[in-house]
Amino acid sequence: MNKKLIYTTLLLTFSLLVTAQAKIWSLQECIDTALEQSLEEQIRQLEVKRAERSKTSLIHYWLPTVNLAGNHSYNFGSTIDPATNGRVSSNILYDNFYLNASVNVLDFNNLALKSKSKLELERAEAERKVFENEYKLQIAESYYQALYTQELVKIKSEQLKNSKNNLDRVLKEVEIGSKPKSDEYDMQLSYKSEQAQLVDSEQQLVLLKLQLFQLINKTDVEVQEIVLEDFSSGTIDKEIQNPKLDLAETNFKISKKTILQYRANSLPSLSAYYQFSTFYYKPLNQPDVAVSDLQTQLQDNKNHQIGLQLNIPIFNGFRNSKQIASAKIETEKSKVQMTFEKQQLEKQLALENERKAQYKQLESRFSDVLDFAKLSYRTSQSKFESGKIEAVTFNSVKNQLLQSQYDVLKNQLMIRFTTIKMNLLKYNEL
Repeated sequence: MNKKLIYTTLLLTFSLLVTAQAKIWSLQECIDTALEQSLEEQIRQLEVKRAERSKTSLIHYWLPTVNLAGNHSYNFGSTIDPATNGRVSSNILYDNFYLNASVNVLDFNNLALKSKSKLELERAEAERKVFENEYKLQIAESYYQALYTQELVKIKSEQLKNSKNNLDRVLKEVEIGSKPKSDEYDMQLSYKSEQAQLVDSEQQLVLLKLQLFQLINKTDVEVQEIVLEDFSSGTIDKEIQNPKLDLAETNFKISKKTILQYRANSLPSLSAYYQFSTFYYKPLNQPDVAVSDLQTQLQDNKNHQIGLQLNIPIFNGFRNSKQIASAKIETEKSKVQMTFEKQQLEKQLALENERKAQYKQLESRFSDVLDFAKLSYRTSQSKFESGKIEAVTFNSVKNQLLQSQYDVLKNQLMIRFTTIKMNLLKYNEL
């Protein structure tokens, strides 16, 4: 009794240690880690920030432009005397100072640029979501390939234990002469084959998990200690928000705004301006001429100018009309691209819907086959132990059970993967 208690305690302790060492990863955790580690994602986020900083509100276009200018010059020969406004033959030094301010009162080009800058931000965000969506689809596919192999290893490991028990029983019965030597050979062959298949699946599992964690840029883990968690997603009922559709629609809107921008170049613009100026002058070859000092001249020569300026484009060499024609073609192209993306999504969703329906149809059939395979295996086990059937027949029944378990497992995981894939395609969510 004490030996059994000690054995049970050790077994439980070992199981707890194994569980503690194993790190469970979910599909959501893999996706979160991938987006956090991805350099491409960081580039996309920086592009969104750049577009956000480049976005300009309408008030910025109405803020005045102010600049200060000055020049220092010499006039030689016949020139205008600033004191008398008469022409004289003299060499004069000039210092001119200007303060200019202007503001756009009405500029259709600025209105178009304002709307376009907002759409540029939406495009950067849509491009980021397109990348994330494609990345999530890759991760989900890699995850479920590894998950299927992981569950396959569990089934094969359990079946190998049963095969070992049957092999030990046959060896004892052959030793006492109750079973022929041929049964031993058949059981040895079956056991060794299953052993090799299990090792092959375990190696395949390591490779698939390694590929998964390389895909999510997480290389500082021991994949042998990783256990993947099954993930079941329900159907989401809301309006379709596919990132590729959003990007195509945003590009179409931007192309239309580009047409408005080019057309605005042919429309009048109205601006208000203000200028403050002053100057200082000094004759260089007339030392007997008295001129005021710098401060006095700058004070006396002040000038203020304020006004409105209307600019009406008349002719620019047909450049603007060519730009408009080119932008119209780009708009048509964007419209066709939008229709193309919509058709591609509809086709892909129809295909995934059909696949899911077929998996659902097979679900009950595979389940029935598995139930009968289990019953057949139990009766065959009893018959084999009592010597009513040979090892070859028993192994055939066992293989049918294994195949049924594989079919049920694969079909269940494919239903879940297809649901996740459709959710990602429709809503960019699991």
